[in-house]
Amino acid sequence: MPASRTSPDSPFLLGGELPVRRLGYGTAQLTGPGYWGPRGERRDALAVLRSAVEQGVTLIDTADNYGPGVAEELVAEALHPYRDDLVIATKGGVVRTGDDAWHIAGRPEQLRAMCEASLLRLRTDRIDLYQLHRLDPHVPMAEQLGALDALRQEGKIRYIGLDTLTADQLEQALSLTGIASVQNRFNLLDRGSDAVLKVCESHGLAFLPWFPLANGALTGEAAAALGEVAQSHRATRGQIALAWLLHRSPVLCPTPGTGSPVHLSENLGAREIRLTTEDMSRLEALAPV
Repeated sequence: MPASRTSPDSPFLLGGELPVRRLGYGTAQLTGPGYWGPRGERRDALAVLRSAVEQGVTLIDTADNYGPGVAEELVAEALHPYRDDLVIATKGGVVRTGDDAWHIAGRPEQLRAMCEASLLRLRTDRIDLYQLHRLDPHVPMAEQLGALDALRQEGKIRYIGLDTLTADQLEQALSLTGIASVQNRFNLLDRGSDAVLKVCESHGLAFLPWFPLANGALTGEAAAALGEVAQSHRATRGQIALAWLLHRSPVLCPTPGTGSPVHLSENLGAREIRLTTEDMSRLEALAPV
């Protein structure tokens, strides 16, 4: 695949009007194992969040169930009052009862209560991007999106996003209401949501890939070519994996998370990498057929 003509650091217009830098920051790693409870010292988490913004991040991606509640509270403590150019995205629709217990909860009254709680934790009157963390198979999609649309009409959320769905489900959702973003698993080694990416491209939707660094799988022998491309750019494998996403499509907006200031700066360094057409071809071939 040829390298994108779009600069990897060109802004994306969320909802067609709200500019964000495409490499953002995700907050899941600020919580404990299984995204449960706090991780490490609170002051360290606050410092990483502030450093992300100081280094030019304008998209912070969090969720009410990271903690639960811990990540949103950290975002507010570190960054409120929010800068005018800072976009806060959060998620609702999943209830946690333990570090390995996730329960989809998509009834309209549940979604409204979750959104109201996120507004309080984030100390804001309006959430820039509110994402349905999972579609509830037991509740009609129209009812779930209708609840979010009502919240948008009330001014409590600005844009609606969806997480983990098929291309057909996305098309169905678009027929029901305005959608600004999608989050699906997508990375250098996992292109299973390529059809979803194509729908996002055709409709101008942001695609926020989760596990953008393949959850640690980039160190294996299967990714040897990744190491060679990284060496040629004097970069790390992780930086090349993020740069590949930024070059792959102008709608891809990865939000890698970390609790390490060093790793944060390393990730954000991917904005400066310019991959060649040959680099892109070699990296494209890494995904299993």
